[in-house]
Amino acid sequence: MRSMSARWLRGGAALLALTAVSATAAAQETPPVALNRFNPAPAGDRMFGVASPDAASPNQDGGPGVNLMILGDYAHNPLVLRRESSGENVGGIVEHQLFLHLNGAFVAWERLNVNIDVPFALYQGGSSPAADGLAFTSPSGATIGDLRFGARLRLFGDYFDPFQLAIGGYVWVPTGSSDPGSYVGEGTVRGMPMIIAGGRFTSVVWSANVGTDIRPGQTFAGVQQGISLIGGAGIGFLLDDAKRFQLGPEVTVSTVLQGEGPSKRNTNLEALLGARYRFGGLIEAGLGVGPGLTSGIGTPDVRAVASIAFAPEVQKPTEDRDKDGIKDPQDACPDVFGVADADPAKNGCPPAPPDRDKDGILDSVDACPDEPGLDNPDPKKHGCPPPGDKDKDGITDDVDACVDVPGVPSSDPKLNGCPPPDKDGDGVPDAEDACVDIPGLKTSDPATNGCPGDRDGDTIRDDKDACPDEKGKPNPDPTKNGCPTAVRVTEKEIIILQQVQFDTGRATIKKVSDELLDEVAGVLKEHPEIILVEVQGHTDIRGGRAFNVKLSQNRADSVKKALEKRGVEAIRLNAKGYGPDVPIGDNATDEGRQQNRRVQFKIIEKKSKSGDVHTAVPATTPVTVPAPTGTQGQTAPTTGPTPAPAQPAPTTAPAPAPKGQPSPPGLLPQK
Repeated sequence: MRSMSARWLRGGAALLALTAVSATAAAQETPPVALNRFNPAPAGDRMFGVASPDAASPNQDGGPGVNLMILGDYAHNPLVLRRESSGENVGGIVEHQLFLHLNGAFVAWERLNVNIDVPFALYQGGSSPAADGLAFTSPSGATIGDLRFGARLRLFGDYFDPFQLAIGGYVWVPTGSSDPGSYVGEGTVRGMPMIIAGGRFTSVVWSANVGTDIRPGQTFAGVQQGISLIGGAGIGFLLDDAKRFQLGPEVTVSTVLQGEGPSKRNTNLEALLGARYRFGGLIEAGLGVGPGLTSGIGTPDVRAVASIAFAPEVQKPTEDRDKDGIKDPQDACPDVFGVADADPAKNGCPPAPPDRDKDGILDSVDACPDEPGLDNPDPKKHGCPPPGDKDKDGITDDVDACVDVPGVPSSDPKLNGCPPPDKDGDGVPDAEDACVDIPGLKTSDPATNGCPGDRDGDTIRDDKDACPDEKGKPNPDPTKNGCPTAVRVTEKEIIILQQVQFDTGRATIKKVSDELLDEVAGVLKEHPEIILVEVQGHTDIRGGRAFNVKLSQNRADSVKKALEKRGVEAIRLNAKGYGPDVPIGDNATDEGRQQNRRVQFKIIEKKSKSGDVHTAVPATTPVTVPAPTGTQGQTAPTTGPTPAPAQPAPTTAPAPAPKGQPSPPGLLPQK
């Protein structure tokens, strides 16, 4: 038969030499092998496959603790058959291997950790490859693996120390199948003693271990198996303030020491990047994934692990600096050895001389040793109860000048215990009142404390503000001080004290009116209760009516757009041009026509203090007023700078018709 040295068995990335035997002989001579090289760290440890040295209990009193974990371990292609010459993949003997580990750890005396791991092979599968007269049967079905017992003893360092040291190890008992095709057990007892180191810094944990895997020597597919050197190291970074999220890498390695010694075919090297998160201090979940880096039997292309554990968080022990058995947070004298006391102020302090009434004054100097009292410079009253305090103001009746009225201390015996003077009765004592004779409000500003407020926020006090509910400017005239200079708000109208000026015969707003419109926009923003305003455009009677109606509408639209550009919501504005139909002055005079050429802001809807929306003023009813004699044929009404009166007088009747012309029908009084 042709030599088989050109055929190779691959574990993960590895090649294993096959001996020149027949297919039958190979099947008979292949020994059982525990293929899975991943050894889960005990429940509660900081890494997935690298044991930690600590044996800390989550109990503050150092009592025993229990950690429980379920861990899933998946390996892809841990055992593959390839040709050495070409690298051709003949097939996977074990292409998929999924284990579930039930893991528990018991901690005692803050020193000893005893643990157990029960592995179940939930799924194993491969393609049962055969080539050149050799055949391998792939495993299938679920089965239990070898039961693992472990223990470790902490020798040095505590859980939160940067360096800790322990000795420990694992022992496997042959509970798994020893069938050569099962790949879960070897039918013998195995052991793994090790030395474990690790530690914790503020935001970093680390673990490392080295030991020996003791198992019977045997040859699997031409590759020596047996006593091996094992090792591992990992580091985790605690990335959040609560130190509950951990992320970091770990590496495990093993290499056979028997036979020809270490080689690429009997060395296993794996890396894993793992993340863990602790939920609520009791539950910790983790995920990890990483590649196999060598070609030893059992080394997969990639390994993934996932775990969920009941592992109560270990709390940093509370200090007891004076070693008196009373923890510092409860020790009133943490640096002096003391005794327990029911009084928190004395707990942990040295015992004090007798104090029968527990008032803090020793019996030897207490004039009333059986009644709790107060310090007093008079030895005859020292330690005695104080006199009564009828008004409960903290000033005893014997020195209170106003026994029945709560007051304040004073160096003047006639004022001690009496309320401080408050001339204006506003609750601010005269000594702190910046406006002693005027009732006001209490503020933190000494310059305004006790003075009237400023409701409209225009920096002019209400008592000096002629318009306390409308923002205004200072004015030497007391009747105008604090009042708006150009805009007033009434119940039914926003009155402008100046006219909006336009280019003659056009709807273009002149620059001179910018400041006026700024103030109108500001008033609308300050009064959100005003829901809808009608922006009205009016003209005098000169020119054709159709032209004037269109011009007034265009001017109303221009003002509406100008207010919208100043931040007023469009939904609050309705533009309406009335042309010459609603005069307020006599169109027969220049002064009357000047008054009629105007923009008005009528409040249509507003919200009351109760939240109800109501109509403030009904729609303006137009009236038809004929042009006075001599005005027919004019086509371009003009505007001028003369301001409209603050309270325009309503026109209740149309202007008289020219002689010989009938009066227009349907005239109504105007609002």
